[in-house]
Amino acid sequence: MVPERNWALREADLKIFTMRASGAGGQHVNTTDSCVVIRHLPTGLEAKSSSRSQHDNRRLAREVLEARVAAFYRQRETTGRDVERRQQTGSGMRGDKIRTYREVDDRVLDDRTGKKVSLKRVRERGLQVLWG
Repeated sequence: MVPERNWALREADLKIFTMRASGAGGQHVNTTDSCVVIRHLPTGLEAKSSSRSQHDNRRLAREVLEARVAAFYRQRETTGRDVERRQQTGSGMRGDKIRTYREVDDRVLDDRTGKKVSLKRVRERGLQVLWG
């Protein structure tokens, strides 16, 4: 399943600048501004490409930046969902339980109030027995 893309890289959100490449390449990289750096201002993410052609570097850096921004928004969305889910379900520990049903003792215990009722009465009249 491919998630919907609810964001777009707008030119106004990008800061594009060039610089001299570093590393191997001899005199050519020392004399031309072929390295391209693109920064996405809303997220602060950055992509850099430094091969020989500035045009190829712009394309490559933009592709890398789009992938990074997509991963950023995807991560933010799933993190928000996970937090929501955890708040709704609780910890799953023993302290989260509401009622204890003990068929051996014919008892239902409301763990929040401590009230005990016969299991037979709950089956006949419903859970209103605990509050009524």
